[in-house]
Amino acid sequence: MTHTARRPTRRPLSRERVLEAAVRLADTSGLDAVSMRRLGTDLGVEAMSLYHHVSGKEALLDAMVEHVGAELNAEIAAHEAAGAPDPAKDWRAALRARALAARVVMLRHPWMPSVLESRTEMSLEVVRYFDGVVAILMAGGFGHDLTHHALHALGSRVIGFTQELFDPGDGEDTSEEVLAQMAQVVPNLMAMLADVAHTDGPEQTLGWCDDQTEFEFGLDVTLDGLERRRELRG
Repeated sequence: MTHTARRPTRRPLSRERVLEAAVRLADTSGLDAVSMRRLGTDLGVEAMSLYHHVSGKEALLDAMVEHVGAELNAEIAAHEAAGAPDPAKDWRAALRARALAARVVMLRHPWMPSVLESRTEMSLEVVRYFDGVVAILMAGGFGHDLTHHALHALGSRVIGFTQELFDPGDGEDTSEEVLAQMAQVVPNLMAMLADVAHTDGPEQTLGWCDDQTEFEFGLDVTLDGLERRRELRG
């Protein structure tokens, strides 16, 4: 009796599979590598077949944000299930823990901040995340008006990254001659940068100067300031 070897079953093409591949490609090769043609190649299908699941590049980017937003909320749910701080007892600890858990997800997807900033419509999953932030602030005794101000003050930190004042970019000329010229023009800034230049690896960075230490410092300063405002209004 002979047995015919079964061919491995290919996972059917679906919207979820397309998004998983797009996010994986952006994670490993950068956002510029993400195109319908490249996705089709990676998935072993014709690029045109992808349009049954996403209508084009912008729709793909919207969906990628939603996909990572769902991952973000899953991370928070797992964190809370493991015993997150009670916001009614310590709102700062609860919000700090939430922001740091969100940062874990953002560091997995370093392209996410720039795409999130470029969207014209807010992702429902990201809105759900911010709804949880509002819940923490309200439980901490902020009230709607101060909560609104707090969201603006926290900015992108509450979702796990910071927005840089400027970014010299990968192609910046940093020859000794250029650095010497800059030291003449902006001596105070250059002296500071030379003294505190970051040596952390890229795994701790979501931007030019967005390392873990700076992220936590800015988050703590903001949370401390908001607590003083809350006490004054109490």
